[in-house]
Amino acid sequence: MAVRAAFTRNAHELLFALTGAGLAAGAALRWSVGAGAGDLVWVLTTAVALCPAVWWVVDGLLHRRFGSDVIAVLALAGTIAVGEPFAGAVIAVMLTGGRLLEERAGRRARRDLGALLSLAPRVAHRRTGTGLDTVDVSEVRPGELLLVRAGETVPVDGLVERGAAVLDESTLTGESLPVERPAGDAVRGGTVNAGDPFELRATNDARSSTYAGIVRLAEEAAAENAPFIRMADRYSALFIPATLLLAGAAWIAAADPVRAVAVLVVATPCPLILAAPIAFVSGLSRCARRGVVVKGGGTLERLAQARVLLFDKTGTVTTGRPALTEIIAADPGRREDPLLLAASLDQVSPHVLASAIVRGARERGLRLTAPEDVVERAGQGVRGTVDGHRVSVGKASWAGRADPAWLDRVRGRAAARGAITVFVGVDGRLAAVLLLRDRVRPDAARTFRLLRRAGIGRAVMVTGDRADVAGPIGRLVGADTVHAGLSPAGKVEIARDESARAPTVMVGDGVNDAPALAAAGVGVALGARGATASSEAADVVVTVDRLERLAETLAIARRTRSVARQSVLAGMGLALAAMVVAALGFLTPAAGALLQEGIDVAAILSALRVLGPGRDRAPRLRGDEAELVRRLDEEHRALWPRIERLPALADAAAGPAGQDRDAAMDALSGFLADLEAHERKDERLLYPAVARVLGGSDPTGAMSRGHTEIAELARRIGALTAELRAAPEAPEPAGDLRRTVQELYAVLRLHFAQEEENYFVLADVHDPAGP
Repeated sequence: MAVRAAFTRNAHELLFALTGAGLAAGAALRWSVGAGAGDLVWVLTTAVALCPAVWWVVDGLLHRRFGSDVIAVLALAGTIAVGEPFAGAVIAVMLTGGRLLEERAGRRARRDLGALLSLAPRVAHRRTGTGLDTVDVSEVRPGELLLVRAGETVPVDGLVERGAAVLDESTLTGESLPVERPAGDAVRGGTVNAGDPFELRATNDARSSTYAGIVRLAEEAAAENAPFIRMADRYSALFIPATLLLAGAAWIAAADPVRAVAVLVVATPCPLILAAPIAFVSGLSRCARRGVVVKGGGTLERLAQARVLLFDKTGTVTTGRPALTEIIAADPGRREDPLLLAASLDQVSPHVLASAIVRGARERGLRLTAPEDVVERAGQGVRGTVDGHRVSVGKASWAGRADPAWLDRVRGRAAARGAITVFVGVDGRLAAVLLLRDRVRPDAARTFRLLRRAGIGRAVMVTGDRADVAGPIGRLVGADTVHAGLSPAGKVEIARDESARAPTVMVGDGVNDAPALAAAGVGVALGARGATASSEAADVVVTVDRLERLAETLAIARRTRSVARQSVLAGMGLALAAMVVAALGFLTPAAGALLQEGIDVAAILSALRVLGPGRDRAPRLRGDEAELVRRLDEEHRALWPRIERLPALADAAAGPAGQDRDAAMDALSGFLADLEAHERKDERLLYPAVARVLGGSDPTGAMSRGHTEIAELARRIGALTAELRAAPEAPEPAGDLRRTVQELYAVLRLHFAQEEENYFVLADVHDPAGP
């Protein structure tokens, strides 16, 4: 073990420096002092490489590997034996340089679970006869009564003693929305108290808690991954016997050991030793330039072999945070804007849904006011006074009176959309329900299509979410199978089952995904939002918030493996041809060493092809054109919330005459003016740039036709608005206006999604805010 430890990272660099310096020093001494001094330095240089090379062979045999280093050892020893020191020094430089490149390419990041452990709860607040004691979490025993303060991590598994607990369970289930646990419900350690303080009756100690189990699963699964095996060793099984037979035959036929050494020198497997590591280093470099950290060449090779994709839902194919998607008014004729009132009240609430409501209102351009007399009750909602109205936000029973039939309808509508409901009451009656959901990433469907094209044959969703929420999203992105309601242990079990049948890759972003990431053949963590624990357990970390980079990384991995194999085989072919020439006596060991250097250069240049895009290069917008697309994407981000507001504006603009209808028509007019300006920029600036990149006669023709349809709908809305202003009581224009705005809403959603899917990705624009 001590010898092995000696040849670590610094030792490889030192060996390469010594051999390189020895080769140069020998040449200098031969020119300045004499042949004897130079040859002596070259012999010492050969010996410097021969000693570790012998150990590498012995170490391989101890691990039942018979690698290509055997030929290098024989060549080094042979050059010394037959008096060819220059050839030996050249081989020494090639061998140590190849080892250094291989060591850098195959170095894997240690799976340090420190970040995962750092998230574990450290202390607990225990109720005693005299008050409250803060103790180490290891001292908690089943049956003890604990207090979990707001924002704290639940220390151990237990039951809610009284009241209700509002918990963020994303660390365990991946579910982004908070969950309410009433008195008597079970609570798992590792979740976060997102509401008011609550009392917990412990049912487990810290070592038996759910969170501790996640850490153990990650450790056990990480230990199952095999180390990287050099591609060179796979070809050496045929190459080494052929080399030894040819060298022996040349020696016997010519009765000259020098000829055998010449064969060994040109057969020194530097293309085997160099080509694969350089190709994989180049692949790692390409991934890094795309914002993807791959932890070693072995990981890249395993990724190239992947045939099954396992993926989490929340934060992977969805954005990972709730967003306001729809407002359903209980009484469209009310003058008050329920979203404005609810968001103004929620400004003072720390609840995660309150933040989503406030964010949604600001995206829609609403100006919020300060609330008064605010009271919040965990598990129910918040109340207060806004602009003289008594406003309640939360559960239906908390918000106010409503028609039971209407409640059933909106709850059914929310369930069909996979959304959570937040009810808004104004002056004692329900005024509206706000629907919030975790949106699917705009690039999710495209990414899965690219993954299929890159060789993924089976896609499996593994999530802790409910089946009725996960199923539709799985179908949307093209999953073959959806496993819902899974615990971290359940995800690990599925990862192991799938890995037993085919090479797998698992994608996730939460702490709860860490064990499954480690259990799969390759674990990929989306780490752009700080999912540290999953990043530590993963082999690949995508550092930018782009799911599409997963498909790019898989394509790079497959190209890297292909180029490495081609380079190795080409180098071996050239080496075999040179071996035949040397066996016939047309190459001396020194000339063979120089020829082998040329073969090495050819193998290296071939391996460096990985740095290029290859034949499958995707078109890209660059420079000023890419910056233009990014600016237009910012306009998309600003327009999406206003597009989502169109159905509500349609109802208000078609409603009874009055101030609310006038305000809605003004908002429609302002939106259409901004939309027209944006579409003109698209047609004048974006589409010509895209057409130049894509080529063809008219690659943006279909999208330009979409602009024509949008302009026609905008013209009709403008005409209907003018007609309705002139005749406020006319029912026909009001009905036509509502239908036309709804039609524009549908067309805009499709058109914007198509632009983001087909054009914005050409400039590496980050995920838009649209649904």
